[in-house]
Amino acid sequence: MITQIRGLHHVTSLARDAQTNNDFFTRVLGLRRVKKTVNFDSPDVYHLYYGNEDGAPGTIMTYFPFPMIAPGRPGTGEVGTTAFSIPEGSRAWWRHHLEARNVKGVAEREGLGETRLHFEGPDGDGFALVEQAGDARPPWTEGGIDADHAIRGFHSVALRLRDAVATRELLTFMGYRETARDGGVQRLSVPDGNGAGVIDLEAMPDTERSREGAGSVHHIAFSVPDRAAQLRVMDALHKSGTATTPVIDRDYFWAIYFRTPGGVLFEIATDEPGFARDEDPAHLGEELRIPAQHAHLRDTIAARLAPLHDRGAAA
Repeated sequence: MITQIRGLHHVTSLARDAQTNNDFFTRVLGLRRVKKTVNFDSPDVYHLYYGNEDGAPGTIMTYFPFPMIAPGRPGTGEVGTTAFSIPEGSRAWWRHHLEARNVKGVAEREGLGETRLHFEGPDGDGFALVEQAGDARPPWTEGGIDADHAIRGFHSVALRLRDAVATRELLTFMGYRETARDGGVQRLSVPDGNGAGVIDLEAMPDTERSREGAGSVHHIAFSVPDRAAQLRVMDALHKSGTATTPVIDRDYFWAIYFRTPGGVLFEIATDEPGFARDEDPAHLGEELRIPAQHAHLRDTIAARLAPLHDRGAAA
């Protein structure tokens, strides 16, 4: 069994418009943009990272905004809901905040012993806020949302699956254990994690498969402390019959990828070297960073990208 995984590292999704995406996460949700870079495979497309004050693993929501992308179609084989942790007693404030900004789909729902505040992102993305007492992760408070209400990081993701059995077995091998169950939803958690250690499995046997597009989660990444731990995880996966990519340098972490039995793309990402490797921590996400292999194309890439305008604190 794998013991090195600490919880989620990041969640990467697809969007249609970079400016709309940036405004939603920095001004509506009040997160910090901790990195402004480009897609390794399509360097004329931004890769935007949002997180907490430190840009810590377990807080990072990332996006590839493809200007011509079609909307995604919800279904199985994907992440249905990405949930963020908020301070205890702040849900009512957040409901008013989101409704005042005309955010779609705002609704409270009960399940697994908690009340969640659900809402949609600009491309129909499925999000929720969950009150969590004692979450010590430092929030970003310069986005206009004070520390009594600001998002701390991820709480969980929910995977929509035609059949959850094989994915549950994989997650169990990865160190997760069932901690709750409610109807067709199983909650798995990793002990002693980074605050983002919850995965919900939603069995939806009669639902058609999803179609990836704007608003879809492209993949979820799990956190390991360093490259040595990552290699141990990769070796264990290979011995269990799970094929992975080779280790890939993503500048701010090292990554391996593999497709789960339920169709969701998983990544194992290192906590090192982090987002401060090429920027002062006080100025994360302010300047456009170009991956080393595309550095010679910097002027061309910068000219093709639509400028991102930072509009200040949450409105």
